[in-house]
Amino acid sequence: MRICIVGFLVNIVLTAGFGQGNSPGLKCTEYENWVLTHQLVPAGPIPAVFDPNGVYPYVSYSETANRPVPQKYRYITLENEQIKVTLCPDLGGKVTSMIYKPSGREVLYVPDVIRPTRILPRFYFVAGGIEVSFPISHSPVQNDKVMYQIEKTDGRIYITCGERELRFGMQWSVEYSLGPDENFLTERVVFYNPGTKGYPWMSWSNAALPAGPDTEFDFPDGKVLSHASEMDTMDWKKEGPVCEADIKEMTGFFWITHNTNAFGVFTPSLGTGLYHVADERISPGMKLWSYGCGEDSTWSTLSTASHTPYVEMQGGPIRDQSIKLELQPKEIHAHTEYWIPVDRLMNIQTLKVPPVTLRPLSAVPLFSWARPDEVKVWNDLQKAYLENDSVPDPPQIQRNCWAPSGMEGLGPVFEWAIENSHADQSDIWKFYYGTWTAGCGDSANAIRILSQTSTGIARAVLARLLRLRGDNRGAVQAYNSIEERWLQLHPQVVVERDKALRNIGREKLKERKAWLDQVDALQDEWVLERKVQLLIDMGEIIQAKTLLLSIPFQKVHQTYTRTNLWFQICDLLKEPRLPIPEQLGEDRLANFGAYREFE
Repeated sequence: MRICIVGFLVNIVLTAGFGQGNSPGLKCTEYENWVLTHQLVPAGPIPAVFDPNGVYPYVSYSETANRPVPQKYRYITLENEQIKVTLCPDLGGKVTSMIYKPSGREVLYVPDVIRPTRILPRFYFVAGGIEVSFPISHSPVQNDKVMYQIEKTDGRIYITCGERELRFGMQWSVEYSLGPDENFLTERVVFYNPGTKGYPWMSWSNAALPAGPDTEFDFPDGKVLSHASEMDTMDWKKEGPVCEADIKEMTGFFWITHNTNAFGVFTPSLGTGLYHVADERISPGMKLWSYGCGEDSTWSTLSTASHTPYVEMQGGPIRDQSIKLELQPKEIHAHTEYWIPVDRLMNIQTLKVPPVTLRPLSAVPLFSWARPDEVKVWNDLQKAYLENDSVPDPPQIQRNCWAPSGMEGLGPVFEWAIENSHADQSDIWKFYYGTWTAGCGDSANAIRILSQTSTGIARAVLARLLRLRGDNRGAVQAYNSIEERWLQLHPQVVVERDKALRNIGREKLKERKAWLDQVDALQDEWVLERKVQLLIDMGEIIQAKTLLLSIPFQKVHQTYTRTNLWFQICDLLKEPRLPIPEQLGEDRLANFGAYREFE
């Protein structure tokens, strides 16, 4: 028996048939549900190309709304007599719930709301459940709709979620499956590069679990890399924390060596836990993340409506998150991991990879582009080019719809569109052409193309590329050539223009002040950071300190602009840098990890 359901095409309940025959109790159900969701504010219309706080061609975000709105999501449940697992294709295909039926308890961290936390790559991370990241840590589409397929074969149900990602055009699929009597969830991940060039990637499977001071860490002995406010290595058996109460600041632990490839987390007060096991030859990665029980514990409640903390346990094919591999053209990668919900502590030395027989790797579906609105205009443009049809209209600038760098070979297509369009349309196509070229890593040609257009948004991208090359005067000239008033005052332009002016030197102080005065009433955090920097550069240090400490910043991971401002102020006032004020809203992690593409 083989049943195939393709995401976006159907929405029915799949209990009939799946719970019958030789698979008693094994069933799969689809449904929709409303969840309170905190909306995000896009960073702006300047594409995230060569942006250290983004990943092209995805939109980055600058704020999370404080008040949520109801939003509908699709869910799929997969269950047998032992466990019930819920997945959400509308949240990047993540597992949102895992109930261990013998105890009737939820194992995973399940926030009651969708409340994004500020963290790279797009500043919209949502804690909870089990997510698979690709091609970088914290997947760019963890809160976006992906495609899915449900199948049953040989008495086993498979739910596969995935897409063709926009950054490099690589395909990823995560297959979750369950057999009739199994007390664990099998996760198989498949990556494929259909392109003509090799592309970098990393991947981790990240499970979030509810935590308390008594949460116990059941990890193997070995040499461990500790990533907190300082980098260090330790012997886990002699120096590692036993439980959550032993950790005083947010810390990530990566196992360099270990005597078994199984690990888990268990909380006695909740009576729940989760274990993970995999074949070390293909999935040796092992990580524990905790915010600890000190001041940093407040960070662990940013994705929930209540003050309920969590910890994360992670596995994957790479040993730590400072490393990227490269997937070559037409190369396929696959690895399998197993998640075991429990109501008691297990012996990790006895946990072995289950003897599960899965369908052939060739049967795992690989998907195309998942969200039609992101690719339709570019597919239509390619189609018109191939058929020598009329050139379609380019997308409006305000749509933030940029040509995917994962679509190879668009150069001739753009050149055809530019040549066969009216002047105003041709200018916009040049903007998209130059942006796509930069997104593919070719900044020199991007500068050449963008220099040929008078479209304001193209000038803003050109200015960024020039500044990154060290040509700050050229960047300022490009900014000054922007004629659209709305764009001149957009926070993206205000911030990046001020950085270019500052790089030129003190001779630009008056010009910087003149521009910042024009947005003096805005409460945009990034603009306020530039105002603090200007006050420092003008020698008004006390005013800079007062302003910095008065801003109600949202917490944000992996950016340290405010901390740097604080250090400048302390050094000029000859005051100690530490402690760093908590209201700055930045973490204190040491620099580690390949989270940014561009610095």
